[in-house]
Amino acid sequence: MQFAHRLQCLQSNVFADMDQAKQQAVQAGQSLIDLSLGSSDLPVNAEILQVMAEALGDPSTHGYLLFHGTRPFREAIATWYKQRFGLALDPETEVLPLIGSQEGTAHLPLAILNPGDIALLQDPGYPSHAGGVYLAGGEVYPMPLLAKNRFLPVFEDIPQAVLQRARMMVLSYPHNPTTAIADLAFFQEAVKFCRGHDLVLVHDFPYLDLVFGGQAPPSILQADCDRTCAIEFFTLSKSYNMGGFRVGYALGNAQLIGSLRNIKSVVDFNQYEGILRGAIAALASSQDRIRQTVRTFQHRRDVFVAALDQIGWSLASPPATMYVWAALPEPWQQQSVNFCKQLVAQTGVAASPGAGFGPAGEGYVRFALVRDPQTLQQAVDRIAPFLHT
Repeated sequence: MQFAHRLQCLQSNVFADMDQAKQQAVQAGQSLIDLSLGSSDLPVNAEILQVMAEALGDPSTHGYLLFHGTRPFREAIATWYKQRFGLALDPETEVLPLIGSQEGTAHLPLAILNPGDIALLQDPGYPSHAGGVYLAGGEVYPMPLLAKNRFLPVFEDIPQAVLQRARMMVLSYPHNPTTAIADLAFFQEAVKFCRGHDLVLVHDFPYLDLVFGGQAPPSILQADCDRTCAIEFFTLSKSYNMGGFRVGYALGNAQLIGSLRNIKSVVDFNQYEGILRGAIAALASSQDRIRQTVRTFQHRRDVFVAALDQIGWSLASPPATMYVWAALPEPWQQQSVNFCKQLVAQTGVAASPGAGFGPAGEGYVRFALVRDPQTLQQAVDRIAPFLHT
């Protein structure tokens, strides 16, 4: 039996290896504290769930839902975006519902890249960004994100030979896994650079609400007000704790939205209409619940970072997201995978190795703050003797 060559780029998966390591730890009798996945443990607002529950009794929601049937959701998205960022979007041509934002970022390269074209991706970065490029037959050029540069790419470092073959750039701020944030001036620089090199600019924006200290992160479309080259991806997974419902959307350049819609039309229909009714309710709901979610993760961050400091593992406090990006102490500095495997085997605490997010992630581990403060303290209590053995 023969398989497509494109699968060869998808064979290595650090996170699958870590999943196996977690299972082995449980089988060996460890009590697992899983801080490796960014899946929120907080509940969905009861009012949102009630809207979806009521839809189940409506037979008109039980069939296939095609694009034109999503008009109420698209209008709700456009209204939400106007209120949030002050820009008016056409819900017919500049808004596209997605089955989670990851579905959109993985499918978009199919509409942009020909085999051999290059995508400029952040390193470290979210793994599915590279997966979509490989499925499209493209090549990845990693843009290193270094602490000395505030985990922002340096566009001037990209070789001209690479730019001649490049067709798209993917950014994501607030950033997973580094927790870095970017300001409007940076995005304006990115838009100018992409226009100058005829690049599609993709911004993955799942953590727009999970920012601490009162900052309001900009939308890429505020730097590309005329939507000349940019497309932006959103999700309800983080702000509304709706990860399992797989609701996302894309906004931006009409040609890019139309091309992504063409790809989707031969791959999937949309979600169950009742889920989208719940999503409409979420976007129209009070921001008070989101503010409470932000306070919850900020408190967890403070507890976890302080606890690590108490055991001698000091790091800067993350400005955003639901993660802690921790530089490994000696002697583990270039052994993130080995560190995480041994940590879960010996303590039951699971983290994500930085190497799984790209070569520039080596030397770090990512902890997801998806447990209550008491459990996070317990995790650090287990880590302490492991660090000092």
